[in-house]
Amino acid sequence: MSLRPLLAYAHADDGFGALLDAAEREPQRAFVSQSLRPYLLAALLDADADRPALVVAGDDRAARDLAADLRHFLAPRPVRLYPSRGVRYESHLAPPPHLVGLRIAALDALVDGSAAASGGGGGADHGAPVVVAGAVALGEKVPDPELRPHGFAIERGGLLDLDETAAALVACGYERVEQVTERGQFALRGDIVDIYPATEERAVRCELFDIEVERLTFFSTFTQRSLEEVERVEIAPAAELAPEHRELAEIAAADAAAQGDAGERPDIAELLPVDRFGELLDLLPADALVAIAAEEEIPPALRDQWEDVTTSFHDADAGHLYVDPETLTAALDARASLRLSSISGDQEHSFRAQAADTAARTLATAEPELEKLVRSGYRAVVPWARQSEAERAAYNLDRVRAQFLDEGRGPVAAAYSAGEAPSEPGVYFATAALREGFVAPTLKLAVVPDHRLLRRRRAEPSGPRTGAGALASFTDLRAGAAVVHEDHGIALFTGFETKTVGGVTRDYLQLEYKGGDRVFVPSDQLHKISRYVGAEAGDPPLSKLGGSAWEKMKLRARKAAEALAGELINLYAERKRRAGYAFPPDSEWQVEFEGSFPYRETPDQLDAIEAVRADMEEARPMDRLICGDVGYGKTEVALRAAFKAAADSKQVMFLVPTTVLAQQHHGTFVERLRDYPFRIEQVSRFRSDKEVRAALADFQDGKVDILIGTHRLLSRDVRPQELGLLIVDEEQRFGVKQKELLRQLRLRVDVLSLSATPIPRTLQMSLAGLRDISVIETPPEGRRPVKTYVGEYDEDLVQKAIQRELERDGQAFFLHNRVDTIDETAERVRAMCPQARVLVAHGQMDEGALEKIMLAFLRGEADVLVCTTIVESGLDISNANTLIVERADQLGLAQLYQIRGRVGRSKERAYAYLLYPSAAALTEEASQRLATLSDYTELGSGFKIAMRDLEIRGAGNLLGEDQSGHVAAVGFELYVGMLDEAVAALAGDSADEAPEPVRVDLPVDAFVPGDYVPYEAAKIEVHRRVAGAREIATLIMLREELEDRFGPVPEPLDNLIKLQDARIKLGRAGARTVDFAGGRLAVAPIELDSTQVSVLRERIPEAIYESGRSTVRVRVPDEPAERFAAVVRAAEAVLEAASEPAPA
Repeated sequence: MSLRPLLAYAHADDGFGALLDAAEREPQRAFVSQSLRPYLLAALLDADADRPALVVAGDDRAARDLAADLRHFLAPRPVRLYPSRGVRYESHLAPPPHLVGLRIAALDALVDGSAAASGGGGGADHGAPVVVAGAVALGEKVPDPELRPHGFAIERGGLLDLDETAAALVACGYERVEQVTERGQFALRGDIVDIYPATEERAVRCELFDIEVERLTFFSTFTQRSLEEVERVEIAPAAELAPEHRELAEIAAADAAAQGDAGERPDIAELLPVDRFGELLDLLPADALVAIAAEEEIPPALRDQWEDVTTSFHDADAGHLYVDPETLTAALDARASLRLSSISGDQEHSFRAQAADTAARTLATAEPELEKLVRSGYRAVVPWARQSEAERAAYNLDRVRAQFLDEGRGPVAAAYSAGEAPSEPGVYFATAALREGFVAPTLKLAVVPDHRLLRRRRAEPSGPRTGAGALASFTDLRAGAAVVHEDHGIALFTGFETKTVGGVTRDYLQLEYKGGDRVFVPSDQLHKISRYVGAEAGDPPLSKLGGSAWEKMKLRARKAAEALAGELINLYAERKRRAGYAFPPDSEWQVEFEGSFPYRETPDQLDAIEAVRADMEEARPMDRLICGDVGYGKTEVALRAAFKAAADSKQVMFLVPTTVLAQQHHGTFVERLRDYPFRIEQVSRFRSDKEVRAALADFQDGKVDILIGTHRLLSRDVRPQELGLLIVDEEQRFGVKQKELLRQLRLRVDVLSLSATPIPRTLQMSLAGLRDISVIETPPEGRRPVKTYVGEYDEDLVQKAIQRELERDGQAFFLHNRVDTIDETAERVRAMCPQARVLVAHGQMDEGALEKIMLAFLRGEADVLVCTTIVESGLDISNANTLIVERADQLGLAQLYQIRGRVGRSKERAYAYLLYPSAAALTEEASQRLATLSDYTELGSGFKIAMRDLEIRGAGNLLGEDQSGHVAAVGFELYVGMLDEAVAALAGDSADEAPEPVRVDLPVDAFVPGDYVPYEAAKIEVHRRVAGAREIATLIMLREELEDRFGPVPEPLDNLIKLQDARIKLGRAGARTVDFAGGRLAVAPIELDSTQVSVLRERIPEAIYESGRSTVRVRVPDEPAERFAAVVRAAEAVLEAASEPAPA
């Protein structure tokens, strides 16, 4: 909602009126408290709403924050952000599409000066556009608008030619891909085009009927499913220059990447039409209002930018593409009619306010602060990011009453919607994600955002909820991969082939066996095929077709799996049988604590929290694995579990692999639980022996509620008084002895394991049902994938990577995993980047010194941390967004993945450089590891990484040395499938499984047309999902998704889905065989009573039921299409009859 009516208090203020009057005559300077700055600027801009305005902040971050608050105070007036390019011109790299889109949209809105041009979604009555820019962005010259590609609009009912649209998108800087995941991409599939516009928050899907746009929807790039429909969408350019003007620079960038920037660079004037670049201020309309938000921030920002530029350019060359500080300052002086500052000086006008910060941790302690404001005559407005939180807070207020300003909430809200601000002192709740608040005595107005009222980290504004995708299969098929067919053995998968046999067209998997023998496997047998992973890395032995060798191997492996299952099941069955402690339902404390979480939980996170809660409230000991990528919220799940245990007077141990991680978790727990009477202690190298002994003694006496530490917690002298919960972070990092102790603990207490890249055994045991698993794979709001570069070490590349991070005021990790040479490496980094503050950290340092260094880096007192893998786990430094790994070839895949997770924990784009000495020195295994990291850059890849690590290293001794031969013989996945079956049989769980579909062969075309699903990976996935479906609802949802993503389902694919539908229904009816003989369909065994036979004959009068043979026979036509339809009807009728309840 808009906070615009609140500006009326400023308009009624005499001091504000005097400033406005003076500004009409000549430029004015004013002192404004920092907290009041967005509100006062909004009031000034609102007083002159018909003029376009440019507001200048210091840097991009300040501009972004200011623009966010101005949007709330000025809505519905359009407010645009004009960011800097994100990359230097001299790099020849194209800026990210979303930045290009924002820049072009803001510039067009400002130059045009109308609300319509700004994309504000309304008419001119909303006011002229406001553009907020950092001084650094103004310091970059902009190309003549005539050099830009031209965007276009798509609207429902309009005409669109696919070839012309594809060409226009490429000209606009968009990249054609198979599946759209990021801004600046598009994909074509038949009569559907997916585009992620540079300036939109969501991607858009356009469905055509011939050349008419029949349907236009936003869609989720996470699920690829359509969301709500839209009438019109603007496709803004994703490149600053048209193709003919950017071509040379793109070639130069490609050459630099290929040659490692070796050799002499071409002159920038040879690559870009620099004579047609100019200053943004020169493009402003003459009547545009220019206001400087914080004049004290402008000079240092411009000075730093110019220093960086002139290190890469001569001053003369820099002047082609950048504006020097003196010139830009003079231009601002000439245009700015208003200059605000938060530093007191000789300003004639002054506007003071205190920052809104109650220091309260709970609503109960915040309420007296609100009450005090009201008694002092203030209108106390509390903007809440989420309306549900506002409702809950209003309900829980005791001594003051909150009135809502949202439309439809009473007479005060009605007056507010009409533009009238509340006149009486009181507490007023609004819905807005405001970043800063203030208490202004002269206005008797206090604006206290929820995160200031309850003093917690501000929740980022949430984008559209994308929903969680299903857990992806980790056995993705790729041509050339070794596979296992349950019936025929180990082969090479050489691809899909659409073949017509006997007049019937189907998709077949082509498998190559020993001696070059080939088998074409129908796609409906895809569920019988899995990726081969053996006990060792390397190529597997292919099976020979025919003979009994494969069946004998399977039999031996099955017997071994049954024996192993008996051993494994003992632990888990005993855990299930043992009576543990059942925690009571959530208390009011628990609800209050969970409500204080400052971010919106992701759907997967909520599922994990609910699963843990249910486990803890059961009598059997919990043993749950939470698998989620780095930064996906596993710690919050653990916090809530720990709170539940401690609130019920049970003790909690939190076991972590490293000292640094123990320190960070300790800080997190202390911060989140500080308002509750729980004592939290830490046992690690960061504590003296005396402190450790005291903490352990108090833990034994029950005086410590939560104990966090490394493997030291597993020592014999750690004796909890009443342990209720054990949390284990990254269990794979612990040794054999520690794991044995953990195994014993699992029999007695609730255990919660957290892992970003679980070891494959842990993963497989979870999937086999031996442990409970929750997977968090929905990325947090605003999270972006880490850009990963894999290549040879190049000092120039490293220098540029660090420089770029420093330019955006960020921090970088430089990982060098040799302690004896780490100081030399740090000196190299200092020589490369003299302006960088460099610290060194490694595990052999004195504990106190290491702690100081890590905390200094955490507080931003250093720019680069040269370190060993001590940073692998848990460090949460949102400002560190560049990672350089010097010898990435020497680290394991899961380890590299964890380390890469140290960056990309904020909304800033993160970069990871995985470097090695030379390609010649790489082993095949190292090469595969690095290629995997480069492939799996998407968010939530930890699950796939763990399985790929298993493929690369081989299964080894994951299931014990005795099992490795059987794993090698039949493949890891088939072996684990056998283990799964054996465990289910021993545990008596097999009855819960859905019946297997029945094999039905019909002479009908059933395949996935290549012109419908145009890329192999998606085609394989469609086949896998059809063949793997065990529920009718699964097929219904799949059909809906296919129609949404690819258009109307063609007949061959429709037949494939209907065929699986019939197989599922017959299987659920109890059938195991389906035969055709004498023009009849025979389905057996089907057990029907007389009532059920009547139901069958009502549906199919010609059906015959042979009770002695438990067989249903139905006459079917000879013509293939009619026979297919008849079988589909028969399957429905047989299932309906078999499902008819017996008479009472």
